[in-house]
Amino acid sequence: MKRPTPIDEEIVLDPKRYIVSKTDPKGIIEYGNDYFVQISGYKESELLGQPHNIIRHPDMPKVVFKMMWDRIKNRENIFALVKNLAKDGRYYWVVTEFETKVDPLTNEIIGYTAFRKAAPKDAVKAIEPIYKKLVEIEATGGMEASEKYLRGYLEERGVTYDEFIDDLIGNKGLFKAFFKLMKKMFG
Repeated sequence: MKRPTPIDEEIVLDPKRYIVSKTDPKGIIEYGNDYFVQISGYKESELLGQPHNIIRHPDMPKVVFKMMWDRIKNRENIFALVKNLAKDGRYYWVVTEFETKVDPLTNEIIGYTAFRKAAPKDAVKAIEPIYKKLVEIEATGGMEASEKYLRGYLEERGVTYDEFIDDLIGNKGLFKAFFKLMKKMFG
């Protein structure tokens, strides 16, 4: 499937609604809720069976996705601020949390569920220049250079990636309660 050309127009998400998608262990979409289908601009039939990176925006640094995949493959949770690309080229920002699905008999990973909510504007404003810098570094020095820069950026501030993101998104009561509820409903 041909990737859309990004345009500088944001899709404003309803802060009361959520986006849910489920993938197999390789990231192939197996399910998307109605809001995911609506916001992405794809028909459900166009999403199912496609790699989840069908909605990856080129403004997103590859190192962020590497970090997400490393963590969820290790059955560790991670929150991430992600800029996604809709079929028509517009974009939307979300806070994403993941849940790893494990086969109770074999203990093997059988899939992932991503829960997404509209990202706070202040968080987007703070993360955009960092992501832009990481993308620039990746273009010239590759993902390893980008990862080193991000590590240095966080070390300079004396925080882990999780602490940094938690602070940006205000990951306190409301966000935690929201994601806990989503895991109950879709888990």
